[in-house]
Amino acid sequence: MAAAAAAPPSSSLAPPEVPMELHAGNRDRLVAALRAHLSASGRPLRGLVLLQGGEEQTRYCTDHLELFRQESYFAYLFGVREPGFYGAIDIVSGQSILFSPRLPADYAVWMGEIKPLSYFKDRYKVDMVFYVDEIAQVLQDRFSDHGKPLLFVLYGKNTDSGNYSKPASFEGMEKFDSDLSTLHPILTECRVIKSDMELALIQYANDVSSEAHIEVMRRARPGMKEYQLESIFLHHVYMYGGCRHCSYTCICATGENSSVLHYGHAAAPNDRTLNDGDMALMDMGGEYHCYGSDITCSYPINGKFNGNQTIVYNAVLKAHNAVIAHMRSGVNWLDMHKLAEQTILESLRNERILHGDVTDMMAQRLGAVFMPHGLGHLLGIDTHDPGGYPEGLERPKEPGLSSLRTIRELKEGMVITVEPGCYFIDALLIPARDDPVSSKFFNWEEIEKYKSFGGVRIESDVYVTAHGCKNLTNCPRETWEIEAVMAGSVEDGLLEYRPSKTERYK
Repeated sequence: MAAAAAAPPSSSLAPPEVPMELHAGNRDRLVAALRAHLSASGRPLRGLVLLQGGEEQTRYCTDHLELFRQESYFAYLFGVREPGFYGAIDIVSGQSILFSPRLPADYAVWMGEIKPLSYFKDRYKVDMVFYVDEIAQVLQDRFSDHGKPLLFVLYGKNTDSGNYSKPASFEGMEKFDSDLSTLHPILTECRVIKSDMELALIQYANDVSSEAHIEVMRRARPGMKEYQLESIFLHHVYMYGGCRHCSYTCICATGENSSVLHYGHAAAPNDRTLNDGDMALMDMGGEYHCYGSDITCSYPINGKFNGNQTIVYNAVLKAHNAVIAHMRSGVNWLDMHKLAEQTILESLRNERILHGDVTDMMAQRLGAVFMPHGLGHLLGIDTHDPGGYPEGLERPKEPGLSSLRTIRELKEGMVITVEPGCYFIDALLIPARDDPVSSKFFNWEEIEKYKSFGGVRIESDVYVTAHGCKNLTNCPRETWEIEAVMAGSVEDGLLEYRPSKTERYK
């Protein structure tokens, strides 16, 4: 009997080695920005940046340790994967120091080898490494030439969550002067613009996540559970991509669940059975070395778009493509959001779901009825990367616009998601029907046909260039492409699907 042929590979990718020069470059950019700020404000060029890394957390009162993921600002500057570290950077010399926790002897029995300090110096490419319990002494001995050392610690508000970053603290800190206001806005702005090495990791996360989305698309069938689609994605990004973490909780929404913007949480845990005729909205992204991706694909579970699904999907796709075609450095993101809204409203009017003047609809904020979230957000080490509202920018108050995670002008080097959507949400449609001004724009007989439709979102991760942008996401978008992949017409749909150059670069 002939031997069975080897199964074809399920991925053309391999997890890349991460150069620690990436984080050295991030530190250099921070030092340069701090020096420029201090000089411009007439302050002396002295002091140290001091950050405290993340700590392991147990599950409530148990001894079960949750899988550790590094605090994002610390990951940006040092790339350290272990918990319990501190890091310092001298503003004058640019020298970097790591402080490692001093581990007990029985760590070697339960957790593995206790690494010497030299291991961390070599691995993370820093100038010096000491123990955490030596912080005060080391900083006093080495950086007190000009009096009491000044520590720039991280404290500031995340404009997405409303939470504040935790400033470093250690025993003996009262012996030092501390500055809590200077570092946060400067370091946050450094994170907004990605280096080439950062971009390479975001591209890798997009590549492996795009592959995983296509694999889910190929294998989705009526009768499956939403969590089975989630499982296929998680398996692929970890098995073939080395992504132990995801950027966020997977949203695997089908049918009416696809109108729940953040579906997939503990109270709505991706557990519905997929029905023939359902629309699926799959919002999932793998994370590699803390750098993330955020991708959404929408498609019919049975592999064939019906008339209503085609109408809504193409309205969203037209908005997605229109925004990408207009993106470049200097373009205002609020204008891009309004372009997406206008494009969707025009499409719905053309299909007689709405009627009237689109300009009047925009003035009445009807776009927010169908797309209540913002068009997109900055992406990097965090899914919702910070820097969306630097000092001087205020969040809009109007419906829909108030959900924007940034209204900045785009800059070369930003990575931002483009994720227009169109949803049929009773909690928004009912008030619109009750409003005498808004109600007149709706063809309520047509709206009734979409009552259990759910919604469509199409999301790509886009890198802003001086004269345009680059779409980092590599998923089928046109209805015919999706149908071909789901039908198996694209051989091994996963490996063979490659969009044209004009599709990825707009």
